[in-house]
Amino acid sequence: MQNLFLAVPAAGVLALIFGFVKATWVGKQDAGNEEMKEIASRIQEGAMAFLQREYTVLAGFVAVVAVLLALANLSGEHQSPLIALSFVLGAVTSGLAGYFGMRIATKANVRTTQAATLGLPQALMVAFSGGTVMGMSVVGLALLGLGSLMIVYMNIWDGQMLKILNVVTGFSMGASSIALFARVGGGIYTKAADVGADLVGKIEEGLPEDDPRNPAVIADNVGDNVGDVAGMGADLFESYVGAIIGAMVLGYGFQEAHAGQTLAPMLLPLLVAAAGIVASILGTFVVRTKEGGNPQHALDAGAFGAAGVMALATFGIAYWLWPQAGFHNLNNSGELDGRIVHWWQVGGATVIGLITGVAIGMITSYYCSMGKGPVNRIAEQSRTGSATNIIAGLGIGMESTALPMICIAAGVLVANQLAGLYGVAIAALGMLSTTGIQLAVDAYGPIADNAGGIAEMSHQPALVRERTDKLDAVGNTTAAIGKGFAIGSAAMTALALFAAFMQQAKLTSIDLANPLVMSGLFIGGMLPYLFSSMAMSAVGEAAMEMITEVRRQFREIPGLLEGTARPDTARCVAISTDAAIKKMVVPGGMAVISPVLVGFLFGAEALGGLLAGVTVSGVLMAIFMSNAGGAWDNAKKSFEGEGFKMADGTYAKKGSPTHAAAVVGDTVGDPFKDTAGPSLNILVKLMSVVALVIAPLLTIGGFLNL
Repeated sequence: MQNLFLAVPAAGVLALIFGFVKATWVGKQDAGNEEMKEIASRIQEGAMAFLQREYTVLAGFVAVVAVLLALANLSGEHQSPLIALSFVLGAVTSGLAGYFGMRIATKANVRTTQAATLGLPQALMVAFSGGTVMGMSVVGLALLGLGSLMIVYMNIWDGQMLKILNVVTGFSMGASSIALFARVGGGIYTKAADVGADLVGKIEEGLPEDDPRNPAVIADNVGDNVGDVAGMGADLFESYVGAIIGAMVLGYGFQEAHAGQTLAPMLLPLLVAAAGIVASILGTFVVRTKEGGNPQHALDAGAFGAAGVMALATFGIAYWLWPQAGFHNLNNSGELDGRIVHWWQVGGATVIGLITGVAIGMITSYYCSMGKGPVNRIAEQSRTGSATNIIAGLGIGMESTALPMICIAAGVLVANQLAGLYGVAIAALGMLSTTGIQLAVDAYGPIADNAGGIAEMSHQPALVRERTDKLDAVGNTTAAIGKGFAIGSAAMTALALFAAFMQQAKLTSIDLANPLVMSGLFIGGMLPYLFSSMAMSAVGEAAMEMITEVRRQFREIPGLLEGTARPDTARCVAISTDAAIKKMVVPGGMAVISPVLVGFLFGAEALGGLLAGVTVSGVLMAIFMSNAGGAWDNAKKSFEGEGFKMADGTYAKKGSPTHAAAVVGDTVGDPFKDTAGPSLNILVKLMSVVALVIAPLLTIGGFLNL
């Protein structure tokens, strides 16, 4: 059975080969005329320059943390300084996935624009192929890195699975650390540019979206890539890895309780992830449309088709690996509780995760899609100004937390009933098993958005912009669904990691009557609010500088508004880059330091309370902010095109006071949905992973021994 671990890095290589083939195909497509190429090169140069500066800063962080991890794990029966190697490899592979995905995304955008001159099917194929490279890079590098580490460590410490798992958790911590900085930094970058471009260009000067006269437009398009491609890729990379490792740690309890008879409970999560790569690749071949068709249907067919294949594959893998007599289930204390877990229950838990993820995605789509009740309500209330628009958006965001949380709670209960806490971990992995195609669909969105911007800036015929707008409209929905999926998976992954932490820290329960635990709970509940405040403030401060610069250029550059002079786009790119690099450090550092301080000062129980508080508060805040922002965005878009039909039968169109109020609401929602909201789910998982890494080093009372 040990030889089956070789299938894991092999699946990673398969994904990377498929991604390389797609990248080569995209690169061979026509990039259009010289003006289009020049615009695309400015976007790519800005994106890669930001990534280079961000990774330079993060390299120092990774080096310092790696040294500290190595020193903290020099001694101990189940510790090893090689955890630093795992940490560095997790950080490097996460960074590489973002680099590969963003590089091809900035090549695919202009080629999507050119393909749109030929037809909608051609444009969809180029944009989706570009997104596929991101998806395959993430899952390929994750399994190649994680699978290779498992094989190396199993050869070094044969039979010492607890030590192997303790050391390999560093891989997840490295991935999570990079993800948080990438999400926060990318979110600050993109929203500073977006707010400046919208408030000055669209509201004050009445310029169209992506007008080449607007100095912040290039920075805005760069931001789509660093935030929604590299940032989302790093987000799902760490979710994917965290779900696998959480399930493996809980699987160790099964193996230990049954005298090490089989590696099946630890091998199964890896093989499920490997099968998910094959299912995702198959799903990409279903994504097709025709002229006049709906791209949403094509993307849904690929994603849901892959999920269906994955459900069948999981039952097959569980039947093949799991002993026919089943395993005795384990309770929170790691003791046998009398129940027997059979292969079909493990397969069922995985399907529960898939169903939960799809349900959360559909709920998110309802709350964020144009033409649906929630978005229409916001659009209708824009008639009386920006204040009522904002009130409506906040209300919709709060309302949208209810059904996803009910779905998550139901999924956890059913998965636990089927296979205990191991079932919950497997359900989280089931939700993420088709990450390859989920991320392909998600990364398609910013590529289509960039394609529309390039069409506008290069003065393409109206038909081309209509086609790219059709792709972009679908991209807004897929982005909202992707964020919902990421948040849902974060909740279940965090619970699996929390259970793994309790197992490693030898905690049998968390007593809310204990003042230490309750104090940790309150602090944990507070952290997402403080974190969000930092992210929102960073966007606001950077946006103020961007607004000032855009106004200055309109005022001081002769002929800019008339179109006879070129804006200084490099200055706007520099403003966003500097703000993102400076402002991402403190919130990212807080996420790493908080669990370490609480754990070592107050002990494992207090840290358990901290994790419980940050999980509940963080997931709710993330859903609220992401859905409110998505709904505000599409409420604004409702007035564009043919306009929005109000309750009194009149139509409000682009450029009207009603539309202006909706733009203000959308601007408020920008840092909600693209900076603070999606970063919160990484905060939740990163703190859980850090707790899992330091769990073997903790005592019950901590240094203060209160």
